[in-house]
Amino acid sequence: MILTTLMAAAAPALAGGGTGVSLMVHAEYLHVGPGEVVRNALVQVDEGQIVAVLPGRSAPDGALSVHSAMAGMVDASARTTGDPSAVEQSKEIITQLSVQDALDPFDPAWGRLARTGVTTALIAPPDLNVIGGLTVVVKTAGAPRLEGRVLEGKPILRGAIGDQPSARNSPAFGRPRNYFARRPTTRMGVEWEWRKAFFDAGQAERFPEADFEGADVLRACLKGDVRVMIQAWTTADIRTACYLDEEMQREGYGDLDLVIDAGAEAWKEPAFLQRTGTSVVLPPFPASGRSGERSFMPWNTARVLLDKGIPVALSGHGGTSPKTRLGDQAGFAMRGGLTFDEALAAVTTTPAALLGVEQRVGRVAAGMDADLVLWNGRPFEATSAIVGVVASGDVVLQPR
Repeated sequence: MILTTLMAAAAPALAGGGTGVSLMVHAEYLHVGPGEVVRNALVQVDEGQIVAVLPGRSAPDGALSVHSAMAGMVDASARTTGDPSAVEQSKEIITQLSVQDALDPFDPAWGRLARTGVTTALIAPPDLNVIGGLTVVVKTAGAPRLEGRVLEGKPILRGAIGDQPSARNSPAFGRPRNYFARRPTTRMGVEWEWRKAFFDAGQAERFPEADFEGADVLRACLKGDVRVMIQAWTTADIRTACYLDEEMQREGYGDLDLVIDAGAEAWKEPAFLQRTGTSVVLPPFPASGRSGERSFMPWNTARVLLDKGIPVALSGHGGTSPKTRLGDQAGFAMRGGLTFDEALAAVTTTPAALLGVEQRVGRVAAGMDADLVLWNGRPFEATSAIVGVVASGDVVLQPR
């Protein structure tokens, strides 16, 4: 069935004989997607797209030949923009601005991500505000100009619940020295800012004279047209995010399409996530078990969440150490109980669907972007290594 489907998908690309091939990749084991493996597969690439996937072929002259190949990995929280200047901090609620305007096309982080197999990444504003603005999905390599690497996916509004948004603020007593003399200064204040923002936006729809800049984005979130991604490390903050969603429904304002990023303690009370239909992006697995904001994250966190039917994506969070690479996170998740196919989904198809770009990335098939990760063994194993990466049809890491 799999071979028939692949050959049928390849036929239109090869029909007429006019389609050229600029790159060929041969793999003894091609992991097309979760649960789909093709032996001795030849992947033909032209103009940045996969034009054919041909099973049962030998490696022709000039082809890149490797043991295993899979789709380029998708990081749903790459975090390449840690500079405070990448987010507007004069207000705590920023909904109408996009982080795309703050990206540096010459940042070496793009090349580092691409060489580690991450070919698509969600970039969010730094979590220095309660709501920091809109995210952007980009390819980590390809077009020379950053605008040419942006993918049109599901619009996502980014914010945070926890210590970080209020860390720089101080009580507004006496003469203020700067605009950080303001609320919130506590976790409770952060929650209040979230509730007030959605409440005010909902009220403005009923009373147009109360409308304000950015309220249309918040109303789009309430209608589910814009996804809401909230950084929440601890179980208390995750619970707060879920309560926010339920309160908006109960008050008749709408239903948030919610994603929890950095949900290290999501394993403690998964019933909240089930109840609200919330997805989770997990941070890098810590060797000590201790993660951000004093949270605790065991290695079987992904296993616990998947058993409850909660979609899980893994992330490297833009880390530079070897053990924060996204491929290593998949291997750690397997040690925590995931099957190979579940780990593969957590770094390809699941994050691609969360970002709304599953029609272009996350699988190896004709018509998809030519993003491939080449391994010298089975992917994610401790004894295997990434030896080649193809991003948008360009070889950014040459197999040795």
